[in-house]
Amino acid sequence: MPEAKEQLPYRVLARKYRPVDFTTLVGQEAMVRTLRNAIATGRIAHAFMLTGVRGVGKTTTARIIARALNCTGKDGKGGATVDPCGVCDNCKAITEDRHVDVIEMDAASRTGIDDVRELIEGVRYRPVSARYKVYIIDEVHMLSEKAFNALLKTLEEPPPHVKFLFATTEIRKVPVTVLSRCQRFDLKRVPQQALTDHFGKIAVAEKVEISPEALTLLARAADGSVRDGLSMLDQAIAHGGGVVDAAQVRDMLGLADRSRVLELFEKTMRGDAPAVVAALAEMHDSGADPVVILQDLLELTHWVTRLKVAPDAAAASADSERAQGLAMAGKLSMASLTRAWTLLMKGLQETLSAPSPLRAAEMALIRLCYAADLPSPSDAIKALQNGAAPGPAAAVAAPAPRGGGGGGAAARLATQPVVAATGQPAAATPNPKSFTEIVALFEARREARLVHHLMHHVHEVRCEPGLIEFRPEPKAPPDLAPRLSELLGQWTGRRWIATVSSAAGKPTLNEQKAAKGDELRNQAENNPLVQAILKTFPGARLDAVRRKGEQTSLVAGLVEAGDEPPDSEEYPADDDVPESEY
Repeated sequence: MPEAKEQLPYRVLARKYRPVDFTTLVGQEAMVRTLRNAIATGRIAHAFMLTGVRGVGKTTTARIIARALNCTGKDGKGGATVDPCGVCDNCKAITEDRHVDVIEMDAASRTGIDDVRELIEGVRYRPVSARYKVYIIDEVHMLSEKAFNALLKTLEEPPPHVKFLFATTEIRKVPVTVLSRCQRFDLKRVPQQALTDHFGKIAVAEKVEISPEALTLLARAADGSVRDGLSMLDQAIAHGGGVVDAAQVRDMLGLADRSRVLELFEKTMRGDAPAVVAALAEMHDSGADPVVILQDLLELTHWVTRLKVAPDAAAASADSERAQGLAMAGKLSMASLTRAWTLLMKGLQETLSAPSPLRAAEMALIRLCYAADLPSPSDAIKALQNGAAPGPAAAVAAPAPRGGGGGGAAARLATQPVVAATGQPAAATPNPKSFTEIVALFEARREARLVHHLMHHVHEVRCEPGLIEFRPEPKAPPDLAPRLSELLGQWTGRRWIATVSSAAGKPTLNEQKAAKGDELRNQAENNPLVQAILKTFPGARLDAVRRKGEQTSLVAGLVEAGDEPPDSEEYPADDDVPESEY
């Protein structure tokens, strides 16, 4: 009776389809091109540092390099090649992890200086059968400081028959002294489309029926890692019994249906809190993880924001999804989207640390519902100026912002003509008639030091065209009077006399400005419109006050002592309200 054929143990997809040469390496074309050219021209570094996220092929690339350097060809007479033959003794031994001259070391478990000393002792011996002795050190950042120091000299001047290949996911933890001795390659995350195509080919090879949408979900969940994606594909095949569809993948990964996430996002931005609570509970009952739901909403917020600033970004999406996304991008304002991003980020952090993730996610979405329903500050001010109470602003129905959003005081100020600080045309010869106009002239001519002294350490006694008399404080420079006479004469084209007096004079300009600021603040705080704004936005405060159209400068808003301020009757009408920052 013939013996039953022994069945080989199952090999997971991540090992079964591990690349064995540069042609099968996925998503690292730039690095492959550099290594190909280096090997083809013989410009091979003595040490390579391979870095990147988990599962992008760092250790696999190190083994491919080891094979390329030691391949002897099918006839046993070949040299280093960019395309290892895979059939010579060295290629087969390295592929099967049994070559005596290719030493792999896991730095996570062998971190001490004794392990490195053992490695250094073996460096001086020539390879047994290979062309090069290759040391592959995985997770090299786990080595201790003493181990790194012991490795430095050998790493800088290794024997010609030795090559070092380092792999790490934490490149910042590797000392700079080690990095400077290596040729560094940053393996990037594999693009989602490349992962989808790769998984599709493997599914065909494994004779597995899998839907395109399921492949897309797996590639998205892999987050650029080939190994993670293959592990999830392995699980999906086992979960579906050889037939995999999108619903099974969502159930396996705890994902929510993309269309349902879109509906949840739209309800949230519309401020429909009861519908949001019901939709979230339904998705949770279907197996969706609250953390994943918030992550999906964050991804969706980012996607819609990109569509708003660059509509071509939707080209790779499905037709129905693209149409829905573009519609939301047209209705939502940039302020609403950025506010949603901020609140969802905060809600995600709370959900990750909360004892009940569902309740934390629910509270985060309810908070967003009511924040989305609030009017923007500019809309509230317009409503108050029109004599109406600011009502809820339906975020989804809000018009697209002009030029990327951001109305309000900043936008209004940006459209106003700039008023020169001296009140004179820029091309006219300056003719200051008061002390404040003199200081404004010095500020316009960028005499910052003199402006500082005139503002803080000078008391005006008398000032008229061609004459200025003042009392300086001890901190004022001793040559201030001649400097004023000289510069004013140059700028105005007339003779100026500046004299020092012992009279008390007026308060300094800085003191006058502080007093004027207190007066304006008192007037602003008593203004009905400002009071309405502060009441509409709880927690808001009056931070700074200036008259509408007033230029921001060191001397803006100052008046001569004894003069009545402009609009000194009752506080100005609504269209002249001092603008406040809150």
